[in-house]
Amino acid sequence: MPIDAAEALAAEPRTGEIAWTSKDVQLYHLGIGAGARPDKESPATDPDELRYTLESRLHVLPSFATVAGAGSPGVISGLSMPGVEVDLARVLHGGQKLEIHRPLPTEGTATATSRIAAVYDKGKAAVLVMRTEVADAGGPLWTNDAQIFVRGEGGWGGDRGPSARLEPPAGEPDRVVERPVREDQALLYRLSGDWNPLHADPEFAKVAGFERPILHGLCTYGMTLKAVVDTLLGGDVTRVRSYGTRFAGVVYPGETLRIRMWRRDDGVRVAVSAVEREDAPVLADTIVEHT
Repeated sequence: MPIDAAEALAAEPRTGEIAWTSKDVQLYHLGIGAGARPDKESPATDPDELRYTLESRLHVLPSFATVAGAGSPGVISGLSMPGVEVDLARVLHGGQKLEIHRPLPTEGTATATSRIAAVYDKGKAAVLVMRTEVADAGGPLWTNDAQIFVRGEGGWGGDRGPSARLEPPAGEPDRVVERPVREDQALLYRLSGDWNPLHADPEFAKVAGFERPILHGLCTYGMTLKAVVDTLLGGDVTRVRSYGTRFAGVVYPGETLRIRMWRRDDGVRVAVSAVEREDAPVLADTIVEHT
């Protein structure tokens, strides 16, 4: 079996130094659409956008943690861990959970410790949970869990794991916004460190079962968090405490995201769909916890 669950779980954690600058933060923000708000007449110079793009006013959207250090350990790095040997074309990003311990600095150096925290047998697929804990001299910064879905690698009789499905939010959403995805969005976003050819190479995308390259799930993840922060949290990135989602479907560059938001006691519930494909689900079971 290409995935040896016992070996993967028993492997020693990998520890390494990561570093980032304000330029990396700005590049990430541009990769998730900052400076291109469709509901603003002059988006590139609007103060609400300059906090993401101008170094003298820079705030760090917490989802930057998923790429800090030029793509800190995540989906692709998890496939090189002991006990894991799979075909990249069978791999999809199943979900993401980010817990923020302190506001992210605009530049810094930190230690990232990564390990396979869980391996689940879903029958026709396996799910790996790649956990990365990041700390600097001041203490813990964030904990990042990437759920890696590997098609065709289940069925060995292992633990199925907990269900990530939540009851859909009831009632009409408090806010609904739409965010266009540029045709070159994936090409720009991948410069932050995710070089999976699925998002750029048409031939590779066809081998993986898609009609053309798809947008990174984490790009949709970042675009969605930015919409929530800008719309319901007054643009204050420091209010975010955690952010989790399940990737329910793909997004193609050039499409439009419809982002529905419900205020709840446990935070903001969110559902994201692709407008042009009859509101096909994109992100589900999504919660942004905040102060």
